[in-house]
This record gives sequence, structure tokens and C-alpha cells, in this order.
Amino acid sequence: MWDGFLAGLSAFSSWQVMAGLLGGVVIGYVVGALPGLSAGVGMALLIPFTFGLDPVVSVVMLVSLYMASEYSGAIPAILVNTPGEPSSAITALDGYPMRERGEAGQALTLSILGSAVGSVLSTIMLIFTVAWMTKIALAFGPAEYFALAVLGLSLISTLAGHSVLRGIIALLFGLLLTTIGTDPVDGIMRYVVSDGLLGGIPFVAALIGLFGLSEVLKMLETRGDQTTPLKDLPGLSAQFGLLKPHTGNVIRSTFVGYILGVIPGAGATIASITAYSLQKRLSKSPQTFGKGNPEGVVAAETANNACMPGALAPMLALGIPGKASTAVLVGALAIQGVRPGPLIFTQHPEIPYSIYIALLVGMPFMVALGLFGSRLWVRLTTIPAGVVTAMVCATCLLGVFSESNDMFAVSIAVAFGIVGYLLSKVEIEPAPIVLALVLGYMMESNFRRALVMSGDDPAVFYTSPIAAFCLVSALIVFVLPLLQNFRSRRSEGEHAKMGGNPSKV
Repeated sequence: MWDGFLAGLSAFSSWQVMAGLLGGVVIGYVVGALPGLSAGVGMALLIPFTFGLDPVVSVVMLVSLYMASEYSGAIPAILVNTPGEPSSAITALDGYPMRERGEAGQALTLSILGSAVGSVLSTIMLIFTVAWMTKIALAFGPAEYFALAVLGLSLISTLAGHSVLRGIIALLFGLLLTTIGTDPVDGIMRYVVSDGLLGGIPFVAALIGLFGLSEVLKMLETRGDQTTPLKDLPGLSAQFGLLKPHTGNVIRSTFVGYILGVIPGAGATIASITAYSLQKRLSKSPQTFGKGNPEGVVAAETANNACMPGALAPMLALGIPGKASTAVLVGALAIQGVRPGPLIFTQHPEIPYSIYIALLVGMPFMVALGLFGSRLWVRLTTIPAGVVTAMVCATCLLGVFSESNDMFAVSIAVAFGIVGYLLSKVEIEPAPIVLALVLGYMMESNFRRALVMSGDDPAVFYTSPIAAFCLVSALIVFVLPLLQNFRSRRSEGEHAKMGGNPSKV
């Protein structure tokens, strides 16, 4: 290990490597802040510019872009309720209400500091557990992935807002939407009225429509309203102190993000949802989540950034990309003649250790840019509402088109914007729909594959220890809030019958 670190440090003595690091951070900020441009898309666009560069310079630039874009998606999520990255949709649940209270600076500061600590701790865990954690990833088959998806869907009560029933309705609506497209097993087209739906509902278009364009329609209703005055942001040293009360939250969310990052296919969105749900259950004021509780911002941002080093574990140790971004990184290394897998640590030790060092060294630059830039970004909230509305609408539509290069996806985003706006009128949150879109296809496809592999024997779901644990946990997580809700309603009913007199109860 130490020889590998020495090789990586030797590579960082080159100015080209440091330039690649800084360039990747800056480009990553831009990519993550633009809705529709995910880290994978940004890395793919950057690959042609790495031809002819040293392999270490190329991989450091791409990893730095990956790291910065995972954070910067929180900036538009907090300021205009438009997630720059899919995983930032959970950040918007509390980040945007904080912005509406004039606390945009505090929300941005907590998001960058939580992201930084989560990423650094996760990188340290990656260094020491990369081989061990990949063995856990290999233990996941179709039955385990199905159970993991069910566990994720059971968190609906956390994202449902004040009404669990409305949350379940939104979840079922989202699950119905996942049936559109090509059947994952038989290849039969289902409810495909246009070629653009062959692959299902475009996720990025739906996400931007539900959060961004629906917010545009709300802005048109309230454009004459006065914005809440911005609260002063504390000095630099005090900014670091904002994270101190959330130490336990950061540590828990880091573990959640890293473990789910290691599992191929789980991803940062699931990590954000899980960490957010866990923190809400442990919080002393769970009723304030979704209304601007900073604990929600810290949990979501810490987990989705801790997920990124975790996703590198199976790629480096086994050559298995767990998500689109790491798949692009595998392709970039292949172009340079480097093949990820067990032999990379002996044949090209400078590559994995340069990645580790890039994650650790690049973080201070990312934090500095985030903290100093937050004072500028919060000023965007003082721009006249009409101008902001036009800018948000144009950015959303441009982001959708740039991600898909297809006007049909733009029309899907507009349709989901209208749907999100109408749902807000009946107080149905969009987050459960996003949860269903993320996990619905994963649940259906792995359920059917597990049955095919087991000869239609349902025992496959409870004979696997991992699958059985996830399913039992899902049942507990789903049923307990319903029982608590029933008991609270029952006690309120009894209190009302007694005339509200505590002495009679």
C-alpha cells in the first residue's frame, strides 16, 4: 500500500496532474449545476480531450469532475428547487424551504461541508476496505436486488409529507409509470405510444419536470410576492462550526452512502433517500423534515457524496462499473491501455492510488470554491422573480435537451411539470414518484429474473440471508409508521370525544 501511495504522490509532483485536478473540479461544478448534465455525461464529453494525455492526468481530471459534479447538483436544488443531479432531489426537500426562509447561505454551507466530510471519510474507507467490500457486492443477485428495491420503496412514509396515504398514491402512480417501455424479460412493448418511450419514461426529463418546471408554474402564480430577506452568512471560521451539531448525522450518512455505493446499481439517489429516512427517524423533530430542517440537507448531501468513492470499489477491484459514471471511467482507462481489476494494483499501481490522492487533495479546492462561491450564489435569489422564472425554465428545457438530444424528452418534461404542479394543488409530494421511478424497474426486472433462475420457486427470496433481511426490514419500516399514525389518530379521537379536557382523559 505504501509503495502505491509513493507512486501516486510522485505522479502529483507534476504540474500537469495538478492542472488536471483543478480543471476537473471547475468543470464538475458547471456540469453538476446544470440540470440534465449528470456526472456521467460530463465525463463522456471530456474523454475526447484526454486523448494523448498521460493516463494519470486523464484519470485525475475525470475523477475530480465526478467528485465536484456530485456536490454541485445541490446548488440549483437549494436555490431554485431544480436538482442538478438526480440524487440532489432529496436535498431540495429541505434545502429549498431553507432558501425560502432566507437561509440559502446556511443551506449551501451545510451541503458543501457535509459533502466534503462524507467524501473524505468514504475515501479512507475505500482505501482500507476496497477488496473486502467488493466481496459483498458480488453476493448480490436478482433476489437480493429485488429485496433491496423493496426496502427502498418501504421508505415512502419518510418522503410522503404530512399524509402517508397521499404518499402511497404518489408511489403507486410512479410504479405504474415504470410499466411503460420494453418488458425487461420478454422484450414486449408495453404502452409505447412513441419510439421515445421504448426505454421507459426518460428519468431526467421526468425529474426536471416534477421539480423544476412545476416550480416555474408556481413562480408564475406568486411572481408579485416579496422574497424573504437573506440572513447574513457567518464568517469563514463560523461557517465550519455550522456542521458541528450534525456530527452523528454525518458519520451515519457516510456509512450509508459508502455501503450503497459499493453495491452496483444502487447509486447516490438511493443512498440519499436511505440516509434522509434514517435521520428523520432518529431526529428529535421529524415533523419538520420537508419544511426546511438542515438535518435533511446534511444527510442527503453527505450520503450522495460518500457514495461516489464507494462506487469506485467494484470498478477498481473487479473491473465492474456499478453506475454510468464509473462505466465511462472504465472506458477512459481502456483508451489509455489500462484495464481495471485485481491486476491494476500490481501492473499500474499509480492509477488507483492517484485516484485516492485526487479525492483527498481535490476536496479542499472543492470546499474553497463552494464556501467562497456561496456568497455569490445566494445573491441569485435577489434577482426579480420574473427574470428568475425565465432563467429556470430555459435552463430546465436546455438541460433536458442536452441530456437526450431529443425534443420528445422536452415534451415529457413539460408534461411532468404540469403533473407536478397539479399534484401540488392536492398536496401530493413529487418525491415518492421519483422514488418509484428509481426503484420500480429495478424491482420488477430482478423479481422476474430471480423467479426465472429459480424455476418459479418463491423460496429464493427467503432462503437468501441478504434478501430475507431486506424484506423483513422493509416490512418493519413500512408498518411501524402506519401503526404510529393509527395510534395518534385514535388518541386524538378519544381526546375529542372527552371534549378536549385533559382531566377526563
